[in-house]
Amino acid sequence: MRYDRYLNPDIAAVPPSGIRRFFDLASTMKDAISLGVGEPDFITPYHIRNAAINSIVDGETQYTPNRGMLSLRKEISWYLEHRYQTCYNPETEILVTVGASESIDVALRAIIAPGDEVLVPEPSYVSYSPSVVFAGGKPVGVETSQENAFRLTPEKVRAAITPRTKALILPYPNNPTGGIMEKEDLEKLAQVVRETGILVISDEIYSELTYGGLQHTSFASLPGMWDYTLTINGFSKSFAMTGWRVGYICGPRELIDVMNKIHQYGILCAPRQGQVAALEALKVGRERNYEDVVHMRESYDRRRRLMVEGFRSMGLECFEPLGAFYVFPSIKKTGLTSEAFCEGLLQAKKVACVPGTAFGPCGEGHIRCSYATAIDKLNIALEKMADYLATL
Repeated sequence: MRYDRYLNPDIAAVPPSGIRRFFDLASTMKDAISLGVGEPDFITPYHIRNAAINSIVDGETQYTPNRGMLSLRKEISWYLEHRYQTCYNPETEILVTVGASESIDVALRAIIAPGDEVLVPEPSYVSYSPSVVFAGGKPVGVETSQENAFRLTPEKVRAAITPRTKALILPYPNNPTGGIMEKEDLEKLAQVVRETGILVISDEIYSELTYGGLQHTSFASLPGMWDYTLTINGFSKSFAMTGWRVGYICGPRELIDVMNKIHQYGILCAPRQGQVAALEALKVGRERNYEDVVHMRESYDRRRRLMVEGFRSMGLECFEPLGAFYVFPSIKKTGLTSEAFCEGLLQAKKVACVPGTAFGPCGEGHIRCSYATAIDKLNIALEKMADYLATL
């Protein structure tokens, strides 16, 4: 039986994730090293796990309010105000979601009407453009380049805006490049927002992971930008809580109310024990000056420098990432496409990376490697990659 007549053709045409393909291949190979999936190798700190365990033992197994536990929303509000100088009312302007991924989904579905355009920087996270399509919109790629440290420039944004443009996704620190936007860069974009009135969906999931003494600036903290910004964040990356699936989105009440409708009909609420764990992460983090986050960030920084030096020593041009936990070296000198390079590396040396094209067409000529894994494995992977390059 043919089922294509039942399917939405636009959604059926969306390709599967380019990240998962190489991860799945590596999982079938004995002794393969995967640098593909962006997941911390740290276990969620014990006090966070223990809080969730105690919650189960105490019989806390019921639904929470749709928007999330008020105690958690209050703690998120405190965290954002004191870490990033953005103020949100915990009762009306914060929605707790199933990971930051659901935040992206409900934000786009709440604002997009059929045919609306959303600007998506490239390279960037694989879910943005498909999520725009799923919401009935049209993703419009805005190219960034290594020559400009993969920053999003106001000139490129202006050139991409049309009368159908509804929003801009702002994904910094960036996956896959590790690029960041400093305050002066964001201020230039803010001027474009003032002139055009487009919304900004600022995905700040890697906000705690910046290096070289640089501090993340939240777009909503800039003068006049709060009204135009939806801020997305979560616990997966900074707090090593990927499997707990807790994220959140903050913004004007009028927008959050509509997103909550989608959330309550489709999800109802984020898992209670995930919310309990997230509350523990923030409360104890505040008391201990976020020592768990600092420890992980320092470890990532050591690995970051190891990877950059490793790629450069084997003769590959490698932009220095100042955020997240990825490197995005250029493999153009090999003459291979990103896909062919990653296929060959996996088959010959059992090292899995992700082709740059998984993150948009302008990712061609690059590969993404996550350094959120143990240093001994990173050293072995670098040795194997150097050996592979020597055969080309």
